[in-house]
Amino acid sequence: MKTLKLRDLLESWDAGAWGDPAKEAGVYVLRSTNFKSGGVISFANLTPLAIDERIVSEKKLEVGDILLERSGGGPNQPVGRVAAFVGRETNDVFICGNFISRLVPKREIIDPDYLMYVLLFWHVSGVTEKLQTATTGIRNLQMAQYLDRQIVMPVNIEEQREAAALLRVKLAKVEKARQAAELQMRETSRLSDATIAESIKATATSPMRLGDALDETKKGIGNNWKAFPVLGATRSGLAPARERPGKHAERYKPVDAGTVFYNPMRILIGSIAFVDDDDEPGITSPDYVALKGKPGVVDSRWFYYWLRSPLGERCIQSLARGAVRERMLFNRLAEGEIELPAYDTQVKASQALAQIKPMRAAIKQQIAELELLPQKLLSQTFET
Repeated sequence: MKTLKLRDLLESWDAGAWGDPAKEAGVYVLRSTNFKSGGVISFANLTPLAIDERIVSEKKLEVGDILLERSGGGPNQPVGRVAAFVGRETNDVFICGNFISRLVPKREIIDPDYLMYVLLFWHVSGVTEKLQTATTGIRNLQMAQYLDRQIVMPVNIEEQREAAALLRVKLAKVEKARQAAELQMRETSRLSDATIAESIKATATSPMRLGDALDETKKGIGNNWKAFPVLGATRSGLAPARERPGKHAERYKPVDAGTVFYNPMRILIGSIAFVDDDDEPGITSPDYVALKGKPGVVDSRWFYYWLRSPLGERCIQSLARGAVRERMLFNRLAEGEIELPAYDTQVKASQALAQIKPMRAAIKQQIAELELLPQKLLSQTFET
């Protein structure tokens, strides 16, 4: 084994900035949005640009170059991701975008893939995050300190290649499993949509104005607000709120089992939540709309999934007036119309829908565990 600084393993590195488009057409610019997990670059959705010829000649990417996310992100999004440039079976020309550095390894002493996985390990293990500064919400990698970090590696390049190849196979399997789990998660959404659609087809329906089918929760929780967690509505459903109540905490609305609530400024993008029977009751912002189905008329769980289904989306869109940030308060939602199946049909569908929540929780846990595996695999290879 030998130990060298990163800068001593590089032929060169550059800042990645290239300025304004100018002369040479047909150049593809790789940005941080092209970085995928496991050090992989995505070539999807790229548009060729016209770039200054001098910049292209200086910064044209070659197979084996390493792309480093040097700047960007936000306060809670560390930079430092890396990816190996593998090229494509075309004559297309690629360069790094602004905020991305190109690292050119000394191939006579370090295998490019091995070096990329070392740098990927630095990122996922938190090493890179310690070498960052944040200004005006933008994170920047302290390149001098980054390049001075020591790397312990096998002297024999063939050993480096074997270690990198083994990691590539293992990480590819993890990524394949993660994608399969995410597909399962998407399938649960399709299952809930299908359950709603089938319940409507299964029996005769009656048109009803939403204002006549739902009861709005208007009264605040009062002085007992500290006894309850603050809940929010996201595109994924129920979630802890990011902020504690402010001045008028007593106005926060109670949301207990059977309550559907949503952010009236974000309902158009699906920020809707439901408090199920096994969820802890809480409170939510007085700016949110909270409601329940009228007893014996609308099953609240059934309505929640209806509201998040294509049928509910169409209803919401029909009530929107075109503003991107308009408020969909209850009086506006009340103008909408719903085709209601018989109540017992709703209840039967609701019971089936109740099984989706634990199913999603299990898949979510599986995804979380898979997302931790790359760090474990990299740690087994590089931790000393």
